[in-house]
Amino acid sequence: MDDACAQPNQTAAPYDAIFFDLDGTLLPMDVPDFLERYYFHLGVLARERGFDASVMTEALNEGMRVMGDHAPGITNIEAFWGMFERRFYELEDTWADRQAIEEFFDEFYRTRFDLAGEHIVADPSAQRAVSTLAAKGYPLYLTTMPLFPREAVLARLRWGKVDAGLFARITSCENSTAVKPQVAYYYENLFIAQTEPARTLMVGNNTLDDLVCLNAGMDAYLVTDHLINTNGYNIDSVKHGTLAQFCTFAESLPPCTSTKALAGDPMRSPLEDDSAGIAWSRSGDRNLHPHADWEDTL
Repeated sequence: MDDACAQPNQTAAPYDAIFFDLDGTLLPMDVPDFLERYYFHLGVLARERGFDASVMTEALNEGMRVMGDHAPGITNIEAFWGMFERRFYELEDTWADRQAIEEFFDEFYRTRFDLAGEHIVADPSAQRAVSTLAAKGYPLYLTTMPLFPREAVLARLRWGKVDAGLFARITSCENSTAVKPQVAYYYENLFIAQTEPARTLMVGNNTLDDLVCLNAGMDAYLVTDHLINTNGYNIDSVKHGTLAQFCTFAESLPPCTSTKALAGDPMRSPLEDDSAGIAWSRSGDRNLHPHADWEDTL
């Protein structure tokens, strides 16, 4: 019996940490509709600030793409800027320097990004599930696709009316070196959480991006409200159900008193203690299932 999660006369908790996907899991999302709104509002602000919107969009897409296919040892945001700048200046001889472009994106995520989610209706089961598990003592990690900056992830949590403060770690392009469905992404977060894979649950809606965690030895719960199953996965082989049904599952779990997943600094970069290097070495999946288009990864 694991003494970290055991209490007298109670069943031991099966997990030391629980990982959650965001888009399509905690946040109801029609991805094509969201992206149409995202690009529209990005283009509007680009034109207002004197940029060529088509150049900005193409450079953005190239930067997003390379975050899923870059050499180990750098964060996703570093990979993004390396490609974005190269492509941006290939397409346009512009007055803008790196600082001006960074200020543009900062302004976009502060003032316009929320417009891309104004049509989204939150599912109350999301906050119910998260708050239930937090109240039971489970360390929670938001392991969302780390292609967006932290500010954009926090915005999407607000859209879903989910309390960001309940998560010990929130992945973003600034603190990640891998993306889904690379197994290294899960190893990276497991090393930071300091939990055993078999005692860590991943909750997601994508049979490729989220269930690849099984290759790292994790357990999984597939949320089916906005199921993405492009690879024809047999979902009967894993725990699955609607988000409301997951709430019932969460409520059935015994309390957990483990502090394993909170032993270190969960917000740190995996490069600080070479968690990223260990993750890539262990996974061996430098280009496992690379996505052709970043839009397919949400």
